[in-house]
Amino acid sequence: MANGTSLTPILRGFRRRCPSCGGGALYRAYLKPVARCTDCGAEFGHIRADDFPPYLTILVVGHLVVPFIFLAERIGFSTGQQIALWVPATLLLTLLLLPRFKGAIIGLMWSLGLGEAKSQP
Repeated sequence: MANGTSLTPILRGFRRRCPSCGGGALYRAYLKPVARCTDCGAEFGHIRADDFPPYLTILVVGHLVVPFIFLAERIGFSTGQQIALWVPATLLLTLLLLPRFKGAIIGLMWSLGLGEAKSQP
């Protein structure tokens, strides 16, 4: 396990790489983490990021897109133009950021030692 919290495992997770070594892939599918790193053997199958990555994604995408929606409204874009522009932009940003935020949260949880199976006394 990593010693203390550091920005390095979070950034490695954001890049969808192993928070421990930065070499192995963190996911075997779009949002399915590998059970263990193929390079260093660090285990990630037990770490559950749950609702935090979607929350962060909604927060960031909303803060990126909504000001531009207001600006486009003020400029005079029609409703059809706005839908044609903002729906794909929102979907693309969401699809790009969600696995990265999940990786960053997995990296944070790994560095803090959270999500480990507790041994019974």
